[in-house]
Amino acid sequence: MSSEIKASDAQLAKGLRRRHLNLIALGGVIGAGLFVGSGVVIGSAGPAAIVSFLVAGIITLLIMRMLAEMAVAQPVVGSFYVYARQALGRRGGFVTGWMYWYFFVIVVAVEAVAGGRILHLWLPAVPLWLLSLGLMLALTASNLVSARSFGEFEYWFSSVKVIAIVVFLAMGALWITGLWPHSTPGLANLIDHGGFAPLGWGAVLAAVVPCVAFYTGAEIVTIAAAESDEPERAVSRAMKSIVFRIIGFYVGSILVVVAIQPWNTKSVGISPYASVLTVLGIPGVATIMNFIVLTAVLSCLNSALYTTSRMLFALTTSGDAPRFFTKLSASGVPRRAILLGTAVGYASVAATYVWGDVVFNFLIHSYGAVALFVYLIIAISQVVLRRRVERSAPGSLKLKMWLFPWLSYATIALMAAVILAMAFLPGTRSQFLMSGVTLLVILSSFEVVRRRRPAATEPAAPASVTDESRVPVDALDT
Repeated sequence: MSSEIKASDAQLAKGLRRRHLNLIALGGVIGAGLFVGSGVVIGSAGPAAIVSFLVAGIITLLIMRMLAEMAVAQPVVGSFYVYARQALGRRGGFVTGWMYWYFFVIVVAVEAVAGGRILHLWLPAVPLWLLSLGLMLALTASNLVSARSFGEFEYWFSSVKVIAIVVFLAMGALWITGLWPHSTPGLANLIDHGGFAPLGWGAVLAAVVPCVAFYTGAEIVTIAAAESDEPERAVSRAMKSIVFRIIGFYVGSILVVVAIQPWNTKSVGISPYASVLTVLGIPGVATIMNFIVLTAVLSCLNSALYTTSRMLFALTTSGDAPRFFTKLSASGVPRRAILLGTAVGYASVAATYVWGDVVFNFLIHSYGAVALFVYLIIAISQVVLRRRVERSAPGSLKLKMWLFPWLSYATIALMAAVILAMAFLPGTRSQFLMSGVTLLVILSSFEVVRRRRPAATEPAAPASVTDESRVPVDALDT
């Protein structure tokens, strides 16, 4: 008996439990960028980086609410790829799915390199490329076993990140209130070193652009929910709690950093959280932060491997990718899709070690704005599909976008402004241009696929693992 399921019968297994999805949602926005990259934002905006992260968080919150409306109404494999396809047609779906796949394939490579560099600090005798390979192989193996295996790894990775942030916030609160031994209580550092916005409010608004990218990952729960027993409830619960994560984890922890350490301290720009732990007198700061950052890296790598495989699987079910990747293992896992993501990711890692930072910088720039393009498409899709549902099945939505349509239009305008700002800001212009090249390559690929496979020969509907209580597909489809 074959160990693989036929493509025509392909259906992802429901291996994720509620606790998995809760932690995937909770830890989805906590990446290595928060622990390290946030120092760059503080250096460019001063203490007002708090405002930059808050504005970016509000934009992300609005996008996720729009996505949640669609995901609760129709939880399907591929999530926003399917919604873009229904709202904007085949081209819109193709571009969305492949941009998102490309984004996370590059995340696989970037996180594998970052993880290898951290391990190299502890294992200097082992070559960097071998350490990166070892990390990729370990997490690829866990993803190949089952969705539940992915969920377990992500559960514990996210738990470490969440605990680290909560402890950091608690210690910071004790210092600010004067309850920490030898502390300097108060918020004087917010204004004592050039003012709250020492580099001007223009710099604060410019810093919103990279901040939005820090929140990328919140949408993964809508993809993972399709492999749970309660997809509608899981998405609804996750999206309702996102505001607390945004305020508590990002804005709160950045407030602690700039309140305890002067924003222009050199160590804040290098590693803001380690800088604060040093002031608090925590022993072994470097080891602690390396461990936390490694956990964040492994979490991102694990999620990226999962996300690339599920998005590729969804692309195959609508005829937008080779059906070779539709095949599932006996445990309901798209192993071929996982292995492709691993292969492309490791090829990027290998090229980085052979040709150095030239390749690594190219990869970073070529995907920098891609996720923002996807977020913009999600927002546009929500408006189109909401209008369609209001005509065909009024009153059927269980979760709705606030103040529709005006807040939806405002969100689209905000996302467009963030993307446009990337084209004009010196620090992000190269990312905008290279991401634009990525978009053009994907659009060109669509034209090739469209000519080889006319729309009339496509499968009628995408694979779904939802129950009959959802809004009917024909109420949303074109």
